[in-house]
Amino acid sequence: MTLYETAAPRVIKTAKDVPAGILIEKFAQQLKKGGKMVIPEWIDHVKTAPSKELPPQNPDWLYIRAASILRHLYARPNVGVGALSKFYGRKQRNGTARNHSAVASRGIIRYCLIQLQSLGLVEFNPNTGTRRLSPQGQRELDSIARQCKV
Repeated sequence: MTLYETAAPRVIKTAKDVPAGILIEKFAQQLKKGGKMVIPEWIDHVKTAPSKELPPQNPDWLYIRAASILRHLYARPNVGVGALSKFYGRKQRNGTARNHSAVASRGIIRYCLIQLQSLGLVEFNPNTGTRRLSPQGQRELDSIARQCKV
């Protein structure tokens, strides 16, 4: 028997106990299955950042981005659209010139936050202009984390 076979199974209590990729994928599936998130018709023609050359290939990319934003708010409360835009940004390719950093599309991030806010998962703080996870959103993420097998 190896050390890994004798170790007790991990007990998952919160969303921080699950790897980010697994949690985001599970929550994106739940958002899609729930059908409460409204998908706009312009979503097939938009890029996620000005530095991108093509739109995303995954048809469920908006659900994945919304789930990722929700997990980001779980780990770091009181985040604004600008900070999320910088987080999801990437390098801008400039041909033979040097690469520079470029921010992600703020409209998509704002749209995801508004949709999550309408579902009651995110709260808006009018004093600071930031958003944070609501208690209902934290409960949902923790319940999905408990369903995940790591």
